[in-house]
Order: sequence, then structure tokens, then C-alpha cells
Amino acid sequence: MMKYSSRYSILMIVLATVAALSVGGCGGRKDSSRGNQEAEVQFYSCGMHPNVIQEGPGNCPICGMNLTPMGIPTGGTEETFGSTVKIDPTVEQNMGIRTAEVEKRDLTQTIRTIGRIDYNESKVAHVHTKFNGWIEKTHADITGQRVNKGQPLLDIYSPELVSAQEEYFDALKNVRSSGNDVSVGAANRSQTILGSTRRRLEYFDVSGDQIDDLERTGNVRKTLTVRSPFEGIVIEKHALDGMEVKPGMMIYTIADLSEIWVYADIYEFESPWVKEGLTANMTLSYDPGKRYRGKVQYIYPYLEEETRTIKVRLSFPNPNLKLKPGMYANVEIETSPLRNVVAVPMEAVLFSGERNLVFIVLGDGRFAPRDITVGIESGDGFYEVKEGLSEGVKVVASGQFLLDSESKLQESIAKLLSKRKE
Repeated sequence: MMKYSSRYSILMIVLATVAALSVGGCGGRKDSSRGNQEAEVQFYSCGMHPNVIQEGPGNCPICGMNLTPMGIPTGGTEETFGSTVKIDPTVEQNMGIRTAEVEKRDLTQTIRTIGRIDYNESKVAHVHTKFNGWIEKTHADITGQRVNKGQPLLDIYSPELVSAQEEYFDALKNVRSSGNDVSVGAANRSQTILGSTRRRLEYFDVSGDQIDDLERTGNVRKTLTVRSPFEGIVIEKHALDGMEVKPGMMIYTIADLSEIWVYADIYEFESPWVKEGLTANMTLSYDPGKRYRGKVQYIYPYLEEETRTIKVRLSFPNPNLKLKPGMYANVEIETSPLRNVVAVPMEAVLFSGERNLVFIVLGDGRFAPRDITVGIESGDGFYEVKEGLSEGVKVVASGQFLLDSESKLQESIAKLLSKRKE
């Protein structure tokens, strides 16, 4: 039996990671005989003092308890050290090693997140004035009022509009009265002036119906009726009877709520799964039994730095106006499955920063680490394997952290033994 030597103290840090591999602590068990024992060297250690290591059985020089085998027999074969790890069956059982088979399967992911309901920006209209004037009467005088397309919003008096109407009517009379008594050139000039005055009215947002009415009746109207551009809800109102308005002043904001947008945030690792056009489901906290179906409309091309998330815009039909801007909702995005790919359980992969490792099962207590390249992560606990593994290979799914420590320990011992032989 060799005495405890300080030359083994260099293994203290490495051995501390495998303290759990000791069988029965210091209680001890007698070493089972093996074939070709003279060719193998069995290392023993103390479960209470993992820095104690020696060849062959004995007692701990610190506490005096029986040493236990470390499960690292060295028999001169190259596979004992290096990339292959050989574990004593008893130690393997105590390590709780569990294996799984690499298989081809469909990978799926359901993205669950929180969404905020907002207006559809393409269906929001701001009603402005393009001239000076005074509001004679408001027809849509309540915020939240529902209006139809073309419905009167207000009547406004503007001297500019009155003047533009008179100019148009005069031009129209000139065209009508000229008949065939003028030259072709004069008739063309009259038509040009008429078209110019009509366009001026159109630029003031005078509707075609109102211009036609002016042509038919010949009556210049004192006020212009401003109408709603589409069906929607008055969400902002700044118009009051008798109020003076200036060009560019916003007097109404009208939103069409028949379709709403929902903004949701997804994490970086979920982004490969999300594509435009995917189906999305939404539920509201006040009505959890009702599910609304929409689609992914747009994925924003930047990352939110504070939350490290990507913003996604969803669109949902809202015919009954139950979805109200400002509400929060639970959102699920149905992703397209990744069909028939090589997959490995997530718990089988060790990430060391520079390498992605799995331990493959060689049989007879032997395990070997292997570098792999992983792809996307599924929602049911699997990684896509792009390189390094094929279907049917068995890998370690539990206990691989201890195997990794054991592998590093064996490499250290191999280097130590090679120095002793020198």
C-alpha cells in the first residue's frame, strides 16, 4: 500500500467535483477482484476527504476510515483515458446515469405571451381644416360616438370657401352662356378656368356631391359640411360650436375598430419559430372561455434592448367591438412544426460556452463525449441536431455532469501516471 503523497494534491480541485462518486462515504466496502488485476491499478479515495487518493485499498490518513474505490481502473489500455470514460457499474448506478436514444421526430413550439390591444393605425383618420373659418354647428358632438362613412361631422363657415364657390359658379355660367358664339380658343380657356375653380373646391375637401348641388341649384352655400371619411368611433373631438379654426387644426380623430392590432413581445430564442401569416389565438381575462383567432401580421426588425425581446404585431377581426384598445390579453402563436429532424433531449446537452457536448453510450460502462451543433429548441424538451449525431445513437440524459468531471479527472490521472513512469 502506498503512503499518501503530496504529489497527488494537484488533483484536489478536480477531485472535489467527483466527491459524489464515492460509494458509501467512509463506511467502506471491500474491493471486488477483477481479472488481470496485475495489469490494472484501482484508485481509492476517502468520501469525507476527496483530496486523499492512493492506489489500492487502505485507510484514510486523516480520519482513519476505509477508503472506497473511485471507479477509475487504469489498465494500460488507451481507451481508459482521453476521450473515453469507463465507469465501474456500481459507481455508474450511484451516479444515476440515465440514457436516451437519438431519434427523428417533429419539433413543435407554442409561443405564449402577453399582448396589448391597440388601434389599427391604417384605419385611424385625423380630420383637419385647410382654411380659416368658424364652426357653425357640430353634428358629431360626443367623444365615443359611432359615425358612418359620409355622415356629417360639422358645418363650417369660411369666407375662402364662399369666394371659391362664387368663382366656380361664375366660371360655370361663362361656359354655359358662351355656347357656339365664341371661338374654339375662348371656349377652351373657359373650360380651363372652370376646371381650375373646381379643383380649388376639391382641394378644400368640398365633396363632389356638394359641387354637383352647386351646379344644379346655383346657390352658393354659406357653410361647408365636413363628413366622416369612414365608419368608426370618434376617439378625439376638439370641435365646439362657434369656435374659430385655423388651417391644420385637428378637430376630430376617428378610428375604425372593425379590426384591431395586438402588440406582443417574444424572446430571442423563440424568434426562429415565428413567421408572418401564422395563426394566433387570444383570450381575455374577463372572458377566458372566448377565443379570438387572428394572424401574425408583422415582425419588427429590431430588438428591444431593455427587455431583450422582439415586438410582433398581430391583427384580429373585431366585428362586435368587444376588443377594446388598451386591454391586455393572453396570446398563443401556433407555429409550423419542423418535420422529421434528428433531435436530442435538452437535458443531454452540456453547454460549456465554446462547445456543445453530449456523452454517447459505448457499452460495458464506457462513455465518450462528442461535439454537436444544435439548432432550434422545441417546446417539448428537445434540440434539433444539425451536426454530430445520427438517429439511433444512445446518449446520456442524466448524470452527464459527473461524467464530464470524471473524464477530466481521468485525464489528470493519466498525465500524473505518465510522469511517474518517466
